[in-house]
Amino acid sequence: MTRTSKDRYKANFTKGGLMVPESRIVAGLLLEGIDAAGWKQAIEIDNALAKRSRTTASTKAALIRARLQTMTEDLWRLVRDGSTPVATHAVFAATITYSPLIGDFLDLVVRDLYRRFEKTLKPQHWDRYLEDCRSRELFMPEWSEGTLASLRTRVFGMMTEAGYLSDSRTRLLKPVRLSPEVARYLKESERSYALRCMELTE
Repeated sequence: MTRTSKDRYKANFTKGGLMVPESRIVAGLLLEGIDAAGWKQAIEIDNALAKRSRTTASTKAALIRARLQTMTEDLWRLVRDGSTPVATHAVFAATITYSPLIGDFLDLVVRDLYRRFEKTLKPQHWDRYLEDCRSRELFMPEWSEGTLASLRTRVFGMMTEAGYLSDSRTRLLKPVRLSPEVARYLKESERSYALRCMELTE
């Protein structure tokens, strides 16, 4: 069944950026195969993510788990055990798969900026992208101004963490070589969408 546009484009990344350190912990829990009680113990009681409240810990842990569960144990191991660049790209691949609103932006807009040798990613690029999405996708949700601002901030922040931008302020585009370990995983597991969205300059 083809997913509807409403299913495809969700504001499901306003609650956190890539959260790589936390993702390492969650990946470890998933690899341990803990049950619901073990999950509650680790996240809410033991405060494995070191958050100030149980609500925050549960919210962020649930988001990270949902992202990672788009992939398999081999990627979880890259997140848990890999170097910082490897783990970051592994988490970004899972995030793109979980949130196609990010992936499509990379594939449709950012790729073209690289191709045209543009130097900077501008807020208008994201804003126009959302307008284009809405013109194509009749069932795309309506978001508040606050949510729209949060989405843009999160996307630019994640791109900075993953090495595509110099920083979140000047947003200079940087050439990125995808981690070989992550590229190999995506190819072998036939995750062509995430691979295409991340290999923008190759």
